[in-house]
Amino acid sequence: MNIDQKALSQVATTLARHFDSIYYIEIETGNYCEFMPAKLLKGLNIPKQGKDFFAFAGNNAPRVVHPDDLELVLKIHDKETILKILSENHTYTVGCRLIINGKIVHVRHINIMCEDKKHFLFCMENVDAEIKEAEKQKEDLRNAEHMARLDELTGVKNHNAFVEETRTINEKISSGVKMPDFAVVMCDINDLKRINDTRGHSFGDEAIQRTSHMICEIYKHSPVFRIGGDEFVVILTGSDFRRKEALIEKLKKESVANKRSRSGPYVACGMAVYDPGSDSEFSEVFERADALMYQNKKELKTGDAVEGFNQMETIDEPIPDERKRLLDAMFGALLTVSGGGYVYLNDMKYDYSRWALSLINDFGLKSEYMYHADSIWLDYVHPDDTEVYKDAVEAVLRGDAELRLIYYRAKNAKGEYVLLTTRGFVLSDKDGNPEYFGGIIIPQ
Repeated sequence: MNIDQKALSQVATTLARHFDSIYYIEIETGNYCEFMPAKLLKGLNIPKQGKDFFAFAGNNAPRVVHPDDLELVLKIHDKETILKILSENHTYTVGCRLIINGKIVHVRHINIMCEDKKHFLFCMENVDAEIKEAEKQKEDLRNAEHMARLDELTGVKNHNAFVEETRTINEKISSGVKMPDFAVVMCDINDLKRINDTRGHSFGDEAIQRTSHMICEIYKHSPVFRIGGDEFVVILTGSDFRRKEALIEKLKKESVANKRSRSGPYVACGMAVYDPGSDSEFSEVFERADALMYQNKKELKTGDAVEGFNQMETIDEPIPDERKRLLDAMFGALLTVSGGGYVYLNDMKYDYSRWALSLINDFGLKSEYMYHADSIWLDYVHPDDTEVYKDAVEAVLRGDAELRLIYYRAKNAKGEYVLLTTRGFVLSDKDGNPEYFGGIIIPQ
C-alpha cells in the first residue's frame, strides 16, 4: 500500500498530539517555527517563530524553568551540545520541572533529528501526571514495606524487622568494623495465657498494647520489637545504652508495682551487653538476655508464691465444692505416699487446708479442715522458733517445689514442746503459678 502525502500528514498530526508543543528548527540558521501551540506556556507570550532558536531557548528558560533545573536546561539547549548528541543518537530526552502559575509541572524535552539532517524537532511533553503516579507508586511501596515491618497490634517493629536488624548487626560484626556499644533487653509478659483464657483475647490484646507502651516509654531512644505473642526485644544504643542499668531497674520496679496494684503490665526481663572480645554474632547476646529473662520470670513466680502465702489471711472467698474435692483427692495421695503420719496440704487460692487426723489429735487442733491454718499453726510454734519457722517457709516457697527441711519446736496437746522436722513443698499449676503448699511433719 502506498502512503500519500495526506496520509503522512495525518500520521504526523496524530503523533504530534502526544506532545504539549513542537518546534521545527533549521540547524544551520537556527530559524524556528511552532508546529503545535504550547498549551502549558499559554499566556506567557512565547514567540511562535523566530530566527535563533538557541538564543530564544536561553532567554526564555529562566522565565519558566525551576531554578534547580535551569543549569541543566541551558546546557542541553546549547547549539554545539544539541548537534553533537543528535549526530550520534538521532534523538535524546531530558526531564525537568517548570513553574507555571506558581505550580511545579514536570515535563520531558525530546529532541529528534530529521531525515534531511538539516532540521530537528524540539518536543515538550507534559508528564506531570505520569511523574505523580510514579511517585505515588513509590510512596505506596515504601508504605507497604514499612507496614510489613510493623506489628499491627502495637505499632512497634515486628519479627521481620527484627530479623533484618540482626542481619545488619551480624554483617557489621563479621566485617571487622568497630561495632558501636549495644545491649539487648528481652521482655516477656507474665500471665498472658491466663488473661486470654479467663478474660478473653481482647483483654490479652490490651495487655500486650499496654506492655508495649510501657517498654517504649522507658526505652525512648532504642528500637523496640515484638517478636512473638508475649515477647518484646529492645536493642539499646546511644544514651539508652549508657543508662542501661538504671533503665532495666526502672522496668523491673514498674512491673512489680503494677503487679501489686493490679494497674498495669507485669513483665519479666533480662539484659545482656555485647562483648566484642567474645561475641561473634548477635544471637550470643540475645541468648544471654533470654536466659536472664527466664531467670527473672522464675524469681517473680517464686516471689508471687511468697506474697500469696503472706496474704492468704486476707482471702475471704469460700472454697468451692469441686475445689475441696480436688484438695481431698490430692491429700489422700500425699497421705499414701508419705506412709501416714503428720501431713497437711493447703490450697493457696482459697487459703483452705486439710490436716492429718493424727496431727489434729496429737496437737489438739480443732478440725482437719481449716481456713488460715498458717496463722493457727504459728500459735503452736515455740516463740523462739517463730522467725526461724517463717524464714524456712519462705525458703520453701522460693525453692520452686524443691523439698526442704524445716526444724522447729511446737506445743502438743499435753502442753509439751516437741522438736519437729517438716519437709515443705510447693505445687504449681500448668502455667507455673504456685497453687498448693504442703508438708510432711516428722516428730524427733
